[in-house]
Amino acid sequence: MNDIRVLIGDDHRIVREGLKQMLGDLSNGLPSMTVRAEAQTGPEVIAAVQELGGPEGLDAVLLDIALPGRDGLDVLQALRKDWPTLPVLMLSTYPEKQYAVRCIKLGASGYLNKSADSDDMVSAVRKVAAGGLYVSAATAEALAAAVGRSAGQGAEQLSHREHQVYRLLSAGHSVSEIGAQLGLAPNTVSTYRARILEKTGTKNDVELALYAERHGKAAPAA
Repeated sequence: MNDIRVLIGDDHRIVREGLKQMLGDLSNGLPSMTVRAEAQTGPEVIAAVQELGGPEGLDAVLLDIALPGRDGLDVLQALRKDWPTLPVLMLSTYPEKQYAVRCIKLGASGYLNKSADSDDMVSAVRKVAAGGLYVSAATAEALAAAVGRSAGQGAEQLSHREHQVYRLLSAGHSVSEIGAQLGLAPNTVSTYRARILEKTGTKNDVELALYAERHGKAAPAA
């Protein structure tokens, strides 16, 4: 059988090296895994996938959420649009309850915390590369909670762009700073901010930061 061809997108070299060693050491008689490319920014991931011809040259993409230049969720959406059959396994240091549901909704083939053990990591890559959906026990719990949650208010109701603004607001960034980082006009950011406050039931940035802390959803910007 052919090797499983992988691209690793992570801005930390030590993580990329660790993943390469992990994938190379645990074939266990099954098809080996070959890391065909590495990327450390969002735009580099997209460029590398383009250069390799998407699913013609790759069987899976391992993608960190917190990438510089363009965050992993943005990259995920771009990959889904241009190469809808290319499996993407999202990797993160954030707990499943924070991002797993959002990633799956955006088209990821799975979500795995970087603290997962080697066997789980390899199993996840093999499963998504074969066209399956990898759902850990923690991710399954998060999905079940999301299904059972009311459809009224809450951060789960935010669109992808609203969620990006929400993360940055929760981290203390100003409207102008967010606009510069996301390439949006300040008025547009203010509009997103108003929608976020309405959907989370908060009145100002202080309440929003407290809401984010309470719900465990604030995360450093990519």
